[in-house]
Amino acid sequence: MDFTWIITIFAIGFLGSFISGMVGIGGSIINYPMLLFIPTALGYTAFTAQEVSAISAVQVFFASLMGMFVFRKGGLLNRPLVLYMGGTMIVGSFFGSFVGNTLPSSVINLVYGVLALLAAVMMFLPKKGIEVQEATQVTFHKPLAVSLALIIGIVSGIIGAAGAFITVPVMLVVLKIPTRVAIASSVAITFVSSIGSTTGKLVGGHMLLLPSIVLVIASIVASPLGAMLSQKVNSKLLQWILAALITATVFKIWISILA
Repeated sequence: MDFTWIITIFAIGFLGSFISGMVGIGGSIINYPMLLFIPTALGYTAFTAQEVSAISAVQVFFASLMGMFVFRKGGLLNRPLVLYMGGTMIVGSFFGSFVGNTLPSSVINLVYGVLALLAAVMMFLPKKGIEVQEATQVTFHKPLAVSLALIIGIVSGIIGAAGAFITVPVMLVVLKIPTRVAIASSVAITFVSSIGSTTGKLVGGHMLLLPSIVLVIASIVASPLGAMLSQKVNSKLLQWILAALITATVFKIWISILA
């Protein structure tokens, strides 16, 4: 692989990690379609869906880890929310990652497309979280949170993502969590759940070393920058940025599936 290929992979990882730090997603919703389509468009050998999901899992792990450190200092993490949802999602994602290793690329892409479509619809539904609440004052329905986290963990493990792009809409719409607390807690939950999906992908044998290393370096640099910017941006703007990203990804994935 030449230097231009490395720069391309780094740029993909940097953009995905920066946005993931800013809006509380692990970066897979950005990196998955870009890794799937951009190298091919530039004339490089295409990654398979299994390879992309494995590479994305590693990137998500490091991007969420770096973002979590920044949000922890800002006092926006809700620890009970992280423990209940993160602990459940790690079990689901570990199981889902093994299932994903046995599925064809077309099925993995379909699962990703359905999940992204659901996330997009939820982002345009009314959100009733009280934005002025402190992280320690936020309450939520624990059995519902655990049930949703298990489902999210399984399907996100299949596609090699930590599920943050659906976790944030679920927190905002279903659990009524304030935007900034949802974003910060989602980063921590993403880190916890990505342990399961990353382990499963490593065991599955689809991991590619060089692009994974490049994405990890990009994550370490970009994710903290995005997290710091997130604390300065209006919460409504953050919601619209996330909604726009998810919607754009939905169109791209479904055009590819239908074609």
